[in-house]
Amino acid sequence: MRFEGSETYVATDDLKLAVNAAITLERPLLIKGEPGTGKTMLAEEVAAAMGLPLLQWHVKSTTKAQQGLYEYDAVSRLRDSQLGDERVRDIENYIVKGVLWQAFESDQPVVLLIDEVDKADIEFPNDLLRELDRMEFYVYETRELIKARHRPVVMITSNNEKELPDAFLRRCFFHYIQFPDRDTMQKIVDVHFPTIKKDLVSAAMEAFFNMRDLPGLKKKPSTSELIDWLKLLMAEDIPADALREKDGKKAIPPLHGALLKNEQDVHLFERLVFMARHNR
Repeated sequence: MRFEGSETYVATDDLKLAVNAAITLERPLLIKGEPGTGKTMLAEEVAAAMGLPLLQWHVKSTTKAQQGLYEYDAVSRLRDSQLGDERVRDIENYIVKGVLWQAFESDQPVVLLIDEVDKADIEFPNDLLRELDRMEFYVYETRELIKARHRPVVMITSNNEKELPDAFLRRCFFHYIQFPDRDTMQKIVDVHFPTIKKDLVSAAMEAFFNMRDLPGLKKKPSTSELIDWLKLLMAEDIPADALREKDGKKAIPPLHGALLKNEQDVHLFERLVFMARHNR
């Protein structure tokens, strides 16, 4: 199995190399990068390109590693026993299979996405070490050992909200998705909007990268936000001239709410525009 990119996802050569290296080594691929750089979408595209099913586990702050394996629903069993339900005789009726169990018992290899692993408790990654290493786990309630029929392609994303344990990092192949340069960003835009006017893209890209270069922004606009902005510009039929000024940093672009996502950045941008106009 090799990933060679797809028509709907612009993957750089080093990203394709990382995906294929992780598959060859049979190790999880740990992907980091700015929010909006396509980390989650990568797993979707790898699955589609390879013709494999995709299983997704979106981690939250309350997520425990055990939930990825299975959960025993003791409350439902107690309720059913009080009601005289015959189901209580078989404990398997109260075992809820997690995403890892589903991946392990699949008849074919799957792509398994563990999304935003850094959102959970610091012990969460360590609690998965054995299962991801050995591709097996034990179900104590039914006294059975679940072994993977096929090793899944495991892809793990992180937004760097907290440091991950060294023991976990040693077992992963790591890749950081760099923010796209202008040429790569142009390819991404072409994939999403093949018929968009070139002058609009040129003006929008200039305004976008100028905004990212502003010092002091709390959250720089990302790739996904540029795509949203272009979609709005096209929907509202905004002309390219409306995005241009002699100095792109001195104009507040229309519909800038798609790019700036908190009031501090909006106020900072407005102050810089005000100062620039009064210094002319």
